[in-house]
Amino acid sequence: MSDQNQDRQYADLAAEVVRRAQKLGADHAEAMITSGSDFSVSVRMGEIDTLSEATSKAMGIRVFKGKKKFLSYTSDFDLDSIERFVRESLALAELTGDDDASGLPAPEELADPATAPDLALYDPAIETIPTEKRVAMALAAEKAAFDFDPRITNSSGADFSSSEGTTVLANSLGFTGAYRESSVGLSVAPVVDAGGKKQTDYWFSRSRRVADLAPPEEVGREAARRVLRRLDPTKPATRAVPIVLDPLMAAGLVRMLFRAASGDMVWRKQTFLADRLGQTIASDLVTIVDDPLRPGDLGSRPFDAEGVRSRKNVIVERGVLRQFLTSTYSARRLGGRSTGNASRGVSSEPEVGPSNLYLEPGPHDPEELIASVADGLYVTSMMGFGVNMVKGDFSRGAAGLWIENGKLAHPVAEITVAGNMNDILKGIVMVGNDIHHTWGSVRAPSLKIATLTVSGA
Repeated sequence: MSDQNQDRQYADLAAEVVRRAQKLGADHAEAMITSGSDFSVSVRMGEIDTLSEATSKAMGIRVFKGKKKFLSYTSDFDLDSIERFVRESLALAELTGDDDASGLPAPEELADPATAPDLALYDPAIETIPTEKRVAMALAAEKAAFDFDPRITNSSGADFSSSEGTTVLANSLGFTGAYRESSVGLSVAPVVDAGGKKQTDYWFSRSRRVADLAPPEEVGREAARRVLRRLDPTKPATRAVPIVLDPLMAAGLVRMLFRAASGDMVWRKQTFLADRLGQTIASDLVTIVDDPLRPGDLGSRPFDAEGVRSRKNVIVERGVLRQFLTSTYSARRLGGRSTGNASRGVSSEPEVGPSNLYLEPGPHDPEELIASVADGLYVTSMMGFGVNMVKGDFSRGAAGLWIENGKLAHPVAEITVAGNMNDILKGIVMVGNDIHHTWGSVRAPSLKIATLTVSGA
């Protein structure tokens, strides 16, 4: 069976399941089907460590009866089995409590699959890559790291992975939509043993399309460069200094702000942004956007996990908090409409999730940010989860390079960076131009923050 025929078959199946659920007594119903295949190979020290290839399919069914709801899922696509499954789900729904905010989106919020834009989500070339070449790409990435410098004699491994699949969604409001997507990724993590103390770092590339994936040699060399700059770290004296976040660490800051602006957090009053809509929360250099309509990007989609049409949402505009991001449930809790940010798998209720979330780049080369710092820290890694989302207090372990007189001087490690999210966001004084779409669906350029407390020796 061709992929297109299978997608149509699954769309028909999802719509039929919804019809049967209503016939059995559901006021409304929704069926989500996901199907696809995944491949991964890990190599280490020039040898294959693990190799796996698997296909999967599953269906999640949500039934609504009055103000009650129930979610269940199955991998058995036999219609008689599904009908028994739906009967059981409806019986279990009767045992749940009422929830005024539950239910499907308003009909006018739903996407029109017939007019959906071509978002270039699927690359058929991924399926045609021979297994031997997939293995060879992982091996080449690891070898490039080893060849970069003789001090690199160990490795945590290199990985090549790919996936392709289809998402189908149907509900009792007459919506049936489907989209096929793919992704491919490559990563490597070299290790250096210096003086009995190991240092490791990594680099990666991810994309929808094979042609957009960085060459293995480039990934390996960058991973090697990153691990070598961690050798012989020191601890700086505790003090408040300017901080430069590299793009990956800046993306982490954007993720934290997304969480703080999530409708799920806002209606529960679990975020420091809960009452800040329309207020200035960041530097006027900061504009943060969630845009699922960017062709070829990893977070793109024609509709969200409830069938709501995709749209570009500006969360922060020149420092001002413009909107929270919501699913149907969180929007109702807040008295509004969904922003099209529902995210779910077949076994989970919708929650608020990002699509292509990014901080818009600025005018500066990353070297300019570093050159502007006489004494400060360039952060290349963080660890721990030391963020109080209610108060905005921030404290995380970190490592990176110390900046002296505008130049990267020496590595530092085993330090803590601390501050408050309100001060951090308003303290962004320079924004870099180094942002790239193969760094994932959440992205940011380098950022300079005026001052944070660094705790070291």
